[in-house]
Amino acid sequence: MKKSIKDLGDIKGKRALIRVDINVPLDADKNVTDDTRIQAILPTVNFLKEKGAKIILMAHLGRPKGEVNPEFSLAPVAKYLSKVLGEDVLFVSTPIGEGAEKELDGLKDGQVALLENIRYYKAEEAKDDDMTFANELAKLGDFYVNDAFGAAHRNHTSTAKIAKVLKPAVSGLLMEKELRCLSQALDNPTRPFTAVVGGAKVSSKIGVLENLIDKVDNLIIGGGMAYTFVKANGGKIGNSICEDDQLDVAKTIEKKAHDKGVKLVMATDVLVTDDFLCYVTNKVVDIKNIPDGFEGVDAGPESQKAFAEVIKNSKTILMNGPVGAFENPAFAEGTKAVLKAIVEATKNGAISVIGGGDSVSAAKKFCHAEDFTHVSTGGGASLEFIEGKVLPGVAALDDK
Repeated sequence: MKKSIKDLGDIKGKRALIRVDINVPLDADKNVTDDTRIQAILPTVNFLKEKGAKIILMAHLGRPKGEVNPEFSLAPVAKYLSKVLGEDVLFVSTPIGEGAEKELDGLKDGQVALLENIRYYKAEEAKDDDMTFANELAKLGDFYVNDAFGAAHRNHTSTAKIAKVLKPAVSGLLMEKELRCLSQALDNPTRPFTAVVGGAKVSSKIGVLENLIDKVDNLIIGGGMAYTFVKANGGKIGNSICEDDQLDVAKTIEKKAHDKGVKLVMATDVLVTDDFLCYVTNKVVDIKNIPDGFEGVDAGPESQKAFAEVIKNSKTILMNGPVGAFENPAFAEGTKAVLKAIVEATKNGAISVIGGGDSVSAAKKFCHAEDFTHVSTGGGASLEFIEGKVLPGVAALDDK
């Protein structure tokens, strides 16, 4: 377990240097169009405000590639954050050097400042061991807080290196919740434990599948990756997405699941289309016998029922990836059915974790965050955590 801001003593008047993930979408007029990530950091910000700390936020926006680019300025985000907090947020245009220290000199207890895009500096993403940039940033704070789970898989200066020089280095409340909920699902699940793994490619989920087989009772495989499994078993998949170089991997995963006593749940019927964009002809067919000229785009009605049955009888559910091309309303029924079953199981006392990326997009589109035990804020970070990888931004924090 890592220390969190709740483990700190008296921090009144101390400067909290906090890495947050507020990489939010902006429209052409630089208005924030989705403030989910901003709302997610508020518990940490408000906790530190109540304790009388001086709050200095570090973040990135987009990919400016180590150069100053007004298109990626965090100034509009500072303006939006001011509205959310109901007070002026000090925007610091130069995060390091005398300019920054001068601007932050007048910061009052409980006041919030936001530094300009940390990725304007090449040293932020540098893969070397040079600690110069970390030491410069460390001058701004009395202690370090990482509340950016969404960037915790990055071994960057503001997410990992700085924790070696600015102590104590602790997690924020969002980071703490992410680690607690994901760890509880993976390491100490109430059983039966079911994982739903979807998405287009087996290759991008090999680590996830292999790690989960050691932990789950049921493994539901959906989405585009299912057709690789079908072809590996001699089925006809028409024009469906398939990774021919992963056929042996699919067979290995099936064998490992069988040897471990894990129930592997695959679609039996599937919605197919002969035109992905215009959906001229859509029909439901046996997944092992998809006609030429057609591609599978969603789990069929029988598969939806089978998936839902397994989910409703589970006590812990982890979802990582949709089971169809849900972005198109015509191909969203399978993913909706899975989410509906997870919501129902949660209401009946199950622990449910939606693990980042497209599954979060689907959950937000068709449900509410409060319908689940936890909806992760980290796409790549969630994926790597579920794979069992060490996240540099977590490893760098102080142990309890």
